Amino acid sequence: MSNPQPADARFELAHMAHAELYTPDLDGSLWFFTQLLGMRETARHQGSVYLRCYEDPYHHSLKLTPRDTPGLGNVGWRTTSAEALDRRAAALDKAGLGKGWTKGDLGVGRTFAFESPDGHPMELVWDVEKYTAPTELQSRILTRRSKRPLQGLPPRRLDHVNLMASDVTVQKELFEQTLGFGTRERVIDGAGGGTEIGAWMSVNVLGHEMAVMKDQTGSKGRLHHLAFWYGVPQHNTDAAELCREYGIQIEAGPDVHGITQGAFLYVFEPGGNRIELFGNSGILQFEPDYETVTWDLADFDTGLAIGGATLPAETYFVYGTPGTDGQDKLLTGWTDRDNL
Repeated sequence: MSNPQPADARFELAHMAHAELYTPDLDGSLWFFTQLLGMRETARHQGSVYLRCYEDPYHHSLKLTPRDTPGLGNVGWRTTSAEALDRRAAALDKAGLGKGWTKGDLGVGRTFAFESPDGHPMELVWDVEKYTAPTELQSRILTRRSKRPLQGLPPRRLDHVNLMASDVTVQKELFEQTLGFGTRERVIDGAGGGTEIGAWMSVNVLGHEMAVMKDQTGSKGRLHHLAFWYGVPQHNTDAAELCREYGIQIEAGPDVHGITQGAFLYVFEPGGNRIELFGNSGILQFEPDYETVTWDLADFDTGLAIGGATLPAETYFVYGTPGTDGQDKLLTGWTDRDNL
């Protein structure tokens, strides 16, 4: 299966720049991201808190906003130029996905808001505030935007997002045609007539910056997980120990996916959102004429976990945020923060 990216859309998106998560437990989510993961706070504005990993290039990579239910508030994609921003905005408008121009957020300039076919909120941006560390946080490693934190087990940067979709093919094709995403790998249910149940997509050399998974509940617009990158698989083992020590629920891992060959650890942050800690680079795709790799559901066990880790069916293929009725009961919760 060849790469279906249209020529005029390829290379007009650079990467995922930032994401927003809704949380019903802002204090708990802040504890998780700052104390356990060592991210640093850069600002507070209108009730939201802005955070960044120590190698993230911009003002923030994560925005936490209090809401009654967890979920995805936004995903921001940076374009490769101001002109590319205008062209991709026009393509999204033509596809009926555009929501118009906004003034942007803290650290973010003029943006074009849009939604996925299922209603996942997103935006395109070119003008961004590049992070400059204060003197006490400036790194002697000149390619690093700030010193590695002493707190927690800090990931280096925001890595990717995984969306749940009512129809994977519709979602995938719209992102291919309007934004130039290339589908690197996909899963089909051969017994079900070849229905796509998963797609892993990218706009650069990373194995994926966005995945789309079939939502088994039939819901629309839900988040499966947001991922942060370590680059060292051992850190996933260390993070698993910390999560056990401090009451953070581990869903699966550490192990390595066959799909993308990414080292994974899935946990639930206190607000209820699933977070993946990504322990290696996974596949890096340099071929301009690569072929999309297709996995069949019948051979999916290796695709899920090379080492045989169990991804529990009662959560991994069903739970997303916001949850459906009763899904909050799938999480055991956490108890140790009050004792720190």
